[in-house]
Amino acid sequence: MQLTQWKSESSCSRIIRVMDAHVKQLSIEDLSSVVRELGIPRFRADQILSWLYNKGVGSYDEMTNLPRSMREQLDTAYPLYCPSIVDRQTSMDGSVKYLLKFQDGALAETVALPSPDGRLSVCVSSQSGCAMACAFCATGKAGLTRDLYPGEIVDQLLSVQSDFDERITNVVVMGQGEPFANYDNVIDALRIINHPKYLNIGARHITVSTCGIIKGIERLSSEPEQFTLAISLHSAEQAVRDELMPMMKQQNLSNLKTSLVEYTQKTNRRFSFEYALMSGINDSQKALDALKGYCKGLLCHVNLIPLNEIPSSPFKPVSAQTMEEWKTSLEHSGIPASVRKSRGSDIAGACGQLAATARFDK
Repeated sequence: MQLTQWKSESSCSRIIRVMDAHVKQLSIEDLSSVVRELGIPRFRADQILSWLYNKGVGSYDEMTNLPRSMREQLDTAYPLYCPSIVDRQTSMDGSVKYLLKFQDGALAETVALPSPDGRLSVCVSSQSGCAMACAFCATGKAGLTRDLYPGEIVDQLLSVQSDFDERITNVVVMGQGEPFANYDNVIDALRIINHPKYLNIGARHITVSTCGIIKGIERLSSEPEQFTLAISLHSAEQAVRDELMPMMKQQNLSNLKTSLVEYTQKTNRRFSFEYALMSGINDSQKALDALKGYCKGLLCHVNLIPLNEIPSSPFKPVSAQTMEEWKTSLEHSGIPASVRKSRGSDIAGACGQLAATARFDK
């Protein structure tokens, strides 16, 4: 199968041509270029995008304001596929985990997190599987299947929105995969999610969580949208972090901090550190002091996360008392901190538990 690169004359968008190309691979800009190449009037691109990401249709036949010949032309050139929900589990706390299957068989999980105040947050995956192999995370155990395309990331939200029959208010790209290892597709998806004609979710209500890929942080700082950044830190001691997050060894803590200082200088935005406390691993006084020292001079917030256990893992959570003690100590040092309430752990839907496995006890 040959791949060729095509670049629009009017933009920097890119279209990867493959034998099995489909419309969900395309960004907003890409689709505009495609309709022009196919000899279709430019305004039709807006109509197609609205059908895809506002109305969430499952076929070109449903795009009733497009001529039939045009629908057939599009279906031949760029078929329209929608994922199927192959498993749905509801937690005792009301969160819902979905296992989605895409047209090529790739799987990804997404989690809906409704709140009593009416908010509906959704945690989406950026990849099918993950190559980061973090020692405490279930997702990386099976490795990476493939990147998800922009429309496939958005489809996770559309699936939740349809199931709940409610508007989504917040999005966190914290599911399976490393978002900055799939940077272009993720940003293209976020622009669809943020666009006022489609899902219309404010940029500050969209958070991207990375293990700390420095080039991705640098690129995000130059984007015009004010997407929120979160860093999976888990230890401010280099040797400990290397053990927990082996794929990040080449992006050391010193260089990461430099990039975060530059990020804040450029954007004037605060970011968050995600820190999953693990008994006997990163919960000592030395570890706490290292975290305080690392946060010095940074415009940051620390999210302390109760570790969610996975089968046959040696990593165990700390007590609730330890979580509160860390939070208090950080705050006394002038570092904003909070303890994240873990949700969906009874259905393996909490942080670090997503493994794209279905139940077989139905």
